[in-house]
Amino acid sequence: MLKVENINQYYGGSHILRDVSLQAELGKVTVVLGRNGVGKTTLLKSLMGLVPIRSGNITLDGKPIQSHTPYERARSGLGFVPQGREIFARLTVEENLRMGLAYKSASTPIPPELFELFPVLQQMRKRRGGDLSGGQQQQLAIARALAAQPRVLILDEPTEGIQPSIIKDIGRVIRMLADRGTMAIVLVEQYYDFARELADAYVVMERGSVLAKGQGANMEVDGVRELVAI
Repeated sequence: MLKVENINQYYGGSHILRDVSLQAELGKVTVVLGRNGVGKTTLLKSLMGLVPIRSGNITLDGKPIQSHTPYERARSGLGFVPQGREIFARLTVEENLRMGLAYKSASTPIPPELFELFPVLQQMRKRRGGDLSGGQQQQLAIARALAAQPRVLILDEPTEGIQPSIIKDIGRVIRMLADRGTMAIVLVEQYYDFARELADAYVVMERGSVLAKGQGANMEVDGVRELVAI
């Protein structure tokens, strides 16, 4: 579904991403691991068009999108949950979810399934986003990305600062979405055990490059825990 081939990205004179390649397949969770500062978030921003790439190719369902704007990529089927959630604190839960439908008709209803995936959002539908706990805000950010029914869901460290009970709920939803076989998921994660539990495939980054990649089931045998702990 999503294929990244040899992309390079620079901040000024600094070479941030170096010939990074990966692919995300329908029905599978591809996890991207690595220490802080290795380029993981920059990679996701490059996929969404939030930062430009110098060279390389990004294709979605076989069609090149590297020259597309962020909103064109969203319309093509990319959904993004940024690090830090970035919900609209002064808007209600319902209004935040409608932001995920911004490019559709104003009469487009919020998919009822979002409230089935995250029941707490139904209970707090009229509450301002800023009044939610960190874990509830993360669920809202994921639901907002899902509102437009993307074909690829990209998540940047969804467990950061979240209590264990909600981490389990988020993991359950991610696995459920992947198992349907209609969506590919790219997950950047620092929490190794969470990543290993969900991974169908893994990519390890170091200094802006892909250090290792393989099947999720082989992460322990391949010594991935040691690679990301260096």
